[in-house]
Amino acid sequence: MKGHIPYYINVGGQLMDLSEPQVMGILNVTPDSFYENSRQQSEAQIAGRTEQIMEEGASIIDIGAYSTRPGAADISAKEEMERLAFALQTVRRTAPQAVISIDTFRADVARRCVEEYGAHIINDISGGELDKDMFRTMAELNVPYILTHMRGNPQTMQQEATYQDVTKEVIVHLGHRLEQLREMGVCDVILDLGFGFAKTLDHNYELMAHLQAFKVLQAPLLVGVSRKSMVYRLLECTPQEALNGTTALHTIALLKGANILRVHDVRAAAEAISIVKETLKHDGGGIGTTK
Repeated sequence: MKGHIPYYINVGGQLMDLSEPQVMGILNVTPDSFYENSRQQSEAQIAGRTEQIMEEGASIIDIGAYSTRPGAADISAKEEMERLAFALQTVRRTAPQAVISIDTFRADVARRCVEEYGAHIINDISGGELDKDMFRTMAELNVPYILTHMRGNPQTMQQEATYQDVTKEVIVHLGHRLEQLREMGVCDVILDLGFGFAKTLDHNYELMAHLQAFKVLQAPLLVGVSRKSMVYRLLECTPQEALNGTTALHTIALLKGANILRVHDVRAAAEAISIVKETLKHDGGGIGTTK
């Protein structure tokens, strides 16, 4: 899409072109995710959600078995892996060609999902901060890695939302971690600013306003704002009522150069991409040129 830097990531031996924005559909196999409608636990529910994600236009399925909403309960690695193994087997049977991302901050869980179940991408909400073996593991696995900015852990992160300049501090942090990964030989790194993770409402909107500034890091950007509190608290509604606000944010993110949208509502995100893409075909300036 015009204005997007031509990034490619190696997914199972195939190149995925991120200059065309992609949709990552969320498949939660948790009983306590913040958005109730996203919880899928039975085989039939997981299969149905997999089919829906693929049919509505996603190119990646992101499977999460550990709720990362603020204050969520901690679960053991064993329980997380059991949930993921069940989901992975069901997704594989339902959509054998699907590109699968695993939402985990645990290196051992990441390794098993890739080596035993063929997962393609690791999505680490802690950016390697909660498991010091994660970066080394990613270098050994040689799969794309989503590096997220967060402070603390899901139980404590909102107590650590203190910044002098949130945009500058997140850029510096991600840049430092990105350099570490590249020195270790991790080639395909996707950046996630961590909307909602150790951020206040104002921090989230400041980061969205300055999303283009993160292009200085020369890595693709994933935006995960779907039905989050930055939408429903601002609009004084519930997560169930936050789709319209989410789509508005997705549109802004796309205009500012987002490469991947991580979403609950795949069809709405895919439609936003189509509309932004068609509009920009008729805009000689391209993305992000409006002052």
